[in-house]
Amino acid sequence: MLFHYQRCHRRAFLDIYGDPSQQDPPSDYLLKLRQDSTDHRHEVLQDFQPIHRPPFNPGDWAAGAKATRDLMAQGVETIHRAVLVMPSPVAEVQFVSQPDLLIKQPGWSCWGDWTYAPIDIKLGKKPKLDYQVVATYHAYVLSRVQGVWPEHSYLALRDGQRYPIDLGRLVLKLQDTLNHCLQDLRSPQTPELFISHSRCDLCHWFGHCYGEAKAQRHLSLLPGVTPARYEFLRQHHITTVATLAQTSPAYLAPLPGFGEPVAEKLVHQAQALMDNRAIPRTDSQSPHGFPLWPEDLPEAEIELFFDIESAPDQNLIYLHGVLVVNRLTGEETFHALLAESHAEERRAWKDFLDLVHAYPDSPVYHFCPYEAQTVRKLGQRYGTHNRHIDTLLSRFFDIHKCVTDGVTLPIESYALKHIARWMGFDWRDEGANGAQSICWYNAWAETGDRTYLDAILRYNEDDCRATYHVREWLANFAEPHWERLYTANGAP
Repeated sequence: MLFHYQRCHRRAFLDIYGDPSQQDPPSDYLLKLRQDSTDHRHEVLQDFQPIHRPPFNPGDWAAGAKATRDLMAQGVETIHRAVLVMPSPVAEVQFVSQPDLLIKQPGWSCWGDWTYAPIDIKLGKKPKLDYQVVATYHAYVLSRVQGVWPEHSYLALRDGQRYPIDLGRLVLKLQDTLNHCLQDLRSPQTPELFISHSRCDLCHWFGHCYGEAKAQRHLSLLPGVTPARYEFLRQHHITTVATLAQTSPAYLAPLPGFGEPVAEKLVHQAQALMDNRAIPRTDSQSPHGFPLWPEDLPEAEIELFFDIESAPDQNLIYLHGVLVVNRLTGEETFHALLAESHAEERRAWKDFLDLVHAYPDSPVYHFCPYEAQTVRKLGQRYGTHNRHIDTLLSRFFDIHKCVTDGVTLPIESYALKHIARWMGFDWRDEGANGAQSICWYNAWAETGDRTYLDAILRYNEDDCRATYHVREWLANFAEPHWERLYTANGAP
């Protein structure tokens, strides 16, 4: 509960008081993450055998706490899923902690010349602050049970990393979080919603909260409205999209975290949503005032549209999808340069290089920096000379950057799906997305069923075609501005 509260006050509240029938079913990707987490936990536990687990029925915290204390008093080396309980400052509320492991260490406690330290097992590769606060919470409750603070609390992360928590640095942060958590969870009022796709997409309350946000036209649905900026907007009584659309950017620019470019972008974003129209960006640094220019969208006889699929948990780049568009003939050919296993990654990389080198004068369009970053990484992995990689990357054009630099759209996110769908493009498979493609590849690797592989290829091809569609829309959108500028400069 404490972990979820840090990420979203509303989720912790709804988990206690919400209607379970309004929860979303878990996605395939969430189920995969849960299984990956279970596998990681089992792998870590193998390093601590033998382990003891206190016997108790689920939810019977008093019995679990007593069984845990008995094991600690005996001085066993390792306890798995211990139950630690202490009273909170609030009547009828207890603090319950269940660290993944308690490990015996030298020292002095109420048990004798030994103490215990908690270990929390997390699937992440980095010690996120949310993880650290929960690990500090385990140490806090443990200190009340054994009579002394452990020297450290630990996170067991992926790739065998063991991260010690600086308890002295985090204890004040923990106390502040606990106080606010108790206050919010005892309030009769549901915390205000805030949609943040990076944190909300896997939450089982997302559909419920998103429906409310859409009905309210909540400001958090606007790209660029962060929680911090939202608080400043509220303080200035700007709480609706309509109000923001009527606000002068000059009024917002002095606010912390805004500035002129952000203020203008947010106001334009609200205006675009209110009118359901695209608004061209302006650029005070540009002599023509319009940041999207022909060299940003070069047109050639043959153009390439590129998208990569990877399996991050396997450190595998398994698909280079390239759509080859011949503008003279109108022919469009999709190439799926596929590695069906780790052993074929090098061959797929070589096939990609052979294809793009066959069109040395063709621009390579992609969406977001990932493709360019991955080409650089694969070049280093397989010994491709930096000069060749630099030459190739000089032909790369990021359509996402062209969109965000050149136009404000009436959309909730500048992800490819949101942009392309607003522009009239759609994917053949309704549930296809990056997370789902990872699940499909794992299913293909486990079962050998090519149905999963075919779904990935369709999705990847549609991503390439969506990038092409967005590029064409941008060029058509910008053309009147270019024509006006040429005419003003006396061009024929």
